[in-house]
Amino acid sequence: MTVTSLITAVNLGRIFTIGSEEIHAVHDVSLEIHPGRLLIITGRSGSGKTTLLNLLAGLDTPTSGIVNFRGQDLSKLSESELIELRRNQIGFVFQSFGLLPLLSAYENVELPLRISKYDRSERQQRTEFCIEQVGLSGRARHRPYELSGGELQRLAIARALVHSPSLILADEPTGELDLATGQAIFRLLKEIASKENVGIVVATHDVAMAQIADEIKELSDGTFVN
Repeated sequence: MTVTSLITAVNLGRIFTIGSEEIHAVHDVSLEIHPGRLLIITGRSGSGKTTLLNLLAGLDTPTSGIVNFRGQDLSKLSESELIELRRNQIGFVFQSFGLLPLLSAYENVELPLRISKYDRSERQQRTEFCIEQVGLSGRARHRPYELSGGELQRLAIARALVHSPSLILADEPTGELDLATGQAIFRLLKEIASKENVGIVVATHDVAMAQIADEIKELSDGTFVN
């Protein structure tokens, strides 16, 4: 593992057993994730992208291989330690946005800081900064139903960023967006990776979007083909 690696995964495998059948969702996958870089993992639906993200986040346990997060083997951590790591070190962005409809844009972004008991002034400063970073300062008091799809995803990115994570994992973040809006979201992610020195991993089936990345890897039947 190089000193600049945020995550090093070595020979990852994940097998699901359904009845008498074994499904090799991820097979012999190794990769490094670095701060300040956007890594895009492409592959068709069912290629293992979401399973791989879950393994990297410690949401699932590999059948074989290891995931080291800043030198810690995730399989050696307790559930409470994994929860703490995800709360403080990892941000998540989902295709369906995952925003709370009754909260304003500002309140959605601020919520993780409230949960982590940040003081009021620090919450305000960080929330306003992240909303500005994604270009939504003028929409901060709007509720999600008043925002466009692109604005919703920008808001979700701000929420993922607000607690200053080391890593952001995004699963098909442009799946519900048109081409132009999707490209803008990918460019925003690349900019945030560089400016905030955060490692960002995006799983997407859209190969065209992947051209924006610092690094591209393609999954097919659970293993990298490049």
